[in-house]
Amino acid sequence: MLKKMQTVGVLLLSLAFSYGGQLHAMEVSAATTITQQTDKLTGTIEDEFGPVTGASVVVKGTTNGTVTDMNGNFELSHVKKGDLIQISFIGYVTQEVKYTGQSPIKIVLKEDTQTLDEVVVVGFGTQKKVNLTGSVSMVDAEVLESRPVQNVSQALQGVVPGLNFSVNSGGGTLDNEMNFNIRGAGTIGDGSGSKPLVLIDGIEGNMNTVNPNDIESVSVLKDAAASSIYGSRASFGVILIKTKGGKAGKTNVSYSGNVRFTDALQIPEMMDSYQFAQYFNAAAANAGQSPVFSADVMQRIQDYQAGKITTVSTPNSQNKWEMYSGANANTDWFAEVYRNWAPSHEHNLSVSGGTEKLTYRVSGSFLDQNGLIRHGSDNFQRYTLDAKITAQLAKWVTLNYTSKWTREDYDRPTYMTGLFFHNIARRWPTCPVYDDNGHLTEGMELTQMEEGGVQTQQKNYYTQQMGLRFEPIKDWTINIDGNMRTHTNNQHWAVLPVYAYDANNQPYAISWDGGASYSPGASRISESRYTEDYFTTNIYTDYQKTINDHFFKVMVGFNAELTRTDNLYGQGDKIISPEVPTINQTTSEQKVGGGKAENSVAGFFGRINYNYKDRYMVELNGRYDGSSRFIGDQRWGFFPSVSAGWNIAREEFFGSLSDIFSTLKVRGSWGQLGNTDTNDAWYPFYQTMPVGTANGRWLVNGLKPNVAGLPSIVSSLKTWETVETWDVGLDWSLLNNRLTGSFDYFTRYTYDMIGPAPELPSVLGTTPPKINNSDMKSYGFELELSWRDRIGDVSYGAKFVLSDARQKITRYPNESRSLDIAHYSGKMLNEIWGYTTVGIAQTQEQMDAHLANNKPSWGSSWSPGDVMYKDLNGDGVVNTGGNTVDNPGDRSIIGNSTPRYNFGLTLDAAWKGFDFSVFFQGIGKRDYWLDGPYFWGANGGMWQSAGFKEHWDFWRGENDPLGANLNAYYPRASFDGGKNQQRQSGYLQNAAYIRMKNIQLGYTLPQQWISKAGMSSVRLYISGDNLLTISDITGVFDPETLGGDWGDGKLYPLCKTISVGLNVNF
Repeated sequence: MLKKMQTVGVLLLSLAFSYGGQLHAMEVSAATTITQQTDKLTGTIEDEFGPVTGASVVVKGTTNGTVTDMNGNFELSHVKKGDLIQISFIGYVTQEVKYTGQSPIKIVLKEDTQTLDEVVVVGFGTQKKVNLTGSVSMVDAEVLESRPVQNVSQALQGVVPGLNFSVNSGGGTLDNEMNFNIRGAGTIGDGSGSKPLVLIDGIEGNMNTVNPNDIESVSVLKDAAASSIYGSRASFGVILIKTKGGKAGKTNVSYSGNVRFTDALQIPEMMDSYQFAQYFNAAAANAGQSPVFSADVMQRIQDYQAGKITTVSTPNSQNKWEMYSGANANTDWFAEVYRNWAPSHEHNLSVSGGTEKLTYRVSGSFLDQNGLIRHGSDNFQRYTLDAKITAQLAKWVTLNYTSKWTREDYDRPTYMTGLFFHNIARRWPTCPVYDDNGHLTEGMELTQMEEGGVQTQQKNYYTQQMGLRFEPIKDWTINIDGNMRTHTNNQHWAVLPVYAYDANNQPYAISWDGGASYSPGASRISESRYTEDYFTTNIYTDYQKTINDHFFKVMVGFNAELTRTDNLYGQGDKIISPEVPTINQTTSEQKVGGGKAENSVAGFFGRINYNYKDRYMVELNGRYDGSSRFIGDQRWGFFPSVSAGWNIAREEFFGSLSDIFSTLKVRGSWGQLGNTDTNDAWYPFYQTMPVGTANGRWLVNGLKPNVAGLPSIVSSLKTWETVETWDVGLDWSLLNNRLTGSFDYFTRYTYDMIGPAPELPSVLGTTPPKINNSDMKSYGFELELSWRDRIGDVSYGAKFVLSDARQKITRYPNESRSLDIAHYSGKMLNEIWGYTTVGIAQTQEQMDAHLANNKPSWGSSWSPGDVMYKDLNGDGVVNTGGNTVDNPGDRSIIGNSTPRYNFGLTLDAAWKGFDFSVFFQGIGKRDYWLDGPYFWGANGGMWQSAGFKEHWDFWRGENDPLGANLNAYYPRASFDGGKNQQRQSGYLQNAAYIRMKNIQLGYTLPQQWISKAGMSSVRLYISGDNLLTISDITGVFDPETLGGDWGDGKLYPLCKTISVGLNVNF
């Protein structure tokens, strides 16, 4: 039956399921001896049902190979005595035979059952994947090693269904870490978090400190049944990272390295200076203001662009260079700030090996990543050094020891803050980078970037782990491990004096930040030291027993964790010499501060597994958890879970279908967990008294005294958020494991989230405490499909993942359902309220007719080119009504910014040493409201406006001197454009996208080329990241970086990367 399905499966399923998968490692049998010599080998390849079509027959270590025909026959020439002949086909165990002259030969392939025995790392142990009853996804080393990425987050994005990554306001800065969650937002609690627990070899840690080349596997535990064994910190899932260890056998030395070049991804393109001047003058005219650029300056701009003049500015009355409306350069400030194709390089080296009683692996890596900033230092370096030893001290005792060290150094200009990225668009193209004497110009902030000081950051992560595993009798194990991690973060900020030059080439001091905090010539040195010590101990034991096909396993254990932090901060002003930028070199009164904190959790846990013939499976979990964040009766909680599975493919009634399906498993789970991450601090039950420095309102002996305020009230009833999850799933594997997949539908309830404090009379005299008073429901699905096969010499595969999650607030203390308050009962999280856009008025008559029944309550002097808004409630006025859900005026829900239908698609193929892969990631549905100058261009006055090429598509009437543009995207340009820029349906953005995250071509050198050099494999590759994006969003924005601390789009951009690499094994 299996053989008959192969041809049909190749033709139909390769078309219907163009998805990717993992190439399963195949077992190698002992060589078989043949006894006759010839230079041509013929034979037949069969399985238990008959001939196998398309099986690969290759002389091992060479490109000399062929495939079997429709009758399973093959003919292979140029075979020498002693050659190993390798026979392989998807779904079968690879076999090898030694050629000694016999021909023809007959080989019978056996089905590969390794997939059924595949082991997945789960909480405090492992399980066969086929027997899992919880929702668990796994990523192997090949996925993480195949891409030259900076950190693990980048490698995992789009790979696991339900594991979602997004770029935060840090954008693409070299040390920024992506936000991530499992199954969407888990809580809206005030001060609460829903970040998954990340465990690296069993100890909590930061995944981005791990070298991707050191990772053996990643398991993602998504439902309560899978993650409940870890207790309160795992309420929103767990990411288990297992690093590589040694294996018994010969010493293996591996090196991988690459050189990469990065370029800014999706940055705006400014108008040229003349078009910009026309645009700003039009915006000023439409706002009833005088022209921004005079006719004289407009002429100088044209002359400069035509090459008639070379000067970019003129001196003013103070002999300083004119900027903005008085200059005539032609600068694209985004092209100036970001450099092109910055070079970087990475190197990884590992040595592993051992004996049956002692295995080891030692690895090290170095990454030197240059950033995109052209002016000033922008460089990130990471060093890692890992060692892992496993020693069998006795037949019943095994010792495991792991040591890890990661160091990260990041140098960047102190001035490189969110304000700098906010100001890039506010630089006008008429402003020159350098004045006519060759100095950086004042006000453009490049002097601050180059000469105004450097912020250095040095992070160290030291991890030590030691564990003992005892097996006193068969099937009984006892595990004891102790772990510690020390994290240090040392930072140094230098604010140095900066100078500009006048038209006579004379320097003068300027303010470092435009006068906001620093006077001209001011300086400051700041330093901070942070140390975090983390200790954890795990003691657990398990016993398993099989009685007449009934398998039982019981595990109980104890876990305790302690975290201590210590920080110190110092600051001094008026530095003596910028050459020695330390606090000791400052002459002002120096300031110092610091603090300590401590947090602990403990838990008793247990798990019971039952399995009958791999057919029926049940798992029970329970954990009794305690947290120092709570007091009294709120400190401890019990959190259970239960899951069950039924592998229908193991049933006798499944009959002949068992030859097609190796797995068809239905599973379901329920569980509860407590979330302790519900407070802004570790000590929410202590009152804190605000104390100020020289903040008194009266002078005492000529000085303002220090004044303390009344502390807020704390709640002794604040407790866990309870997270309850229901999950149903289906796993399948068919056609000899060539087609595999899974589907999950989940519902997650988060009860007792921290909400706003109750409203109390002001006579209380202080702020009332926040309490547990909100609930939320999350629901969605996850799909994973994988196909892998071979046609002749070509092996190929595809994998597709898709997930969706939505959140609905079911309880929130907003009785009036006011839209001024962030949430209300019944709200879908991230919904967008706005007006309905009718269009842009083309004539005054059209606008007047529209205003007769649709008059906005804001703005005046409505004209052609302005937006027409729709009156929804029929009262003739467009307004906010009562500003409640029940009376929203003329607003309605026009969209939702929750990213939906997160997907990833991987396609790969290999042929005679060549390999090719392409990976796409994206979001299928997302609405987004963009605002501010990056989107609108002319915004709130000329100093808060921008001029990008997209903004030129603004409405202009028939007789406009700039040319008519009646079908424009944007309304008429105006520095008083707020009336046209209300949140509305017509300018709501479709932020869905698909991005080619990686494309790669590699070649593995034939064995005969490299064996004499002692190398077992050599692979060369070229790789590209983020080279293609398809999105309907306006071209100014990258759909992955829509936010920004200072406004939409105002952040460090992501990168597109081209890499060339080499992998060598000895």
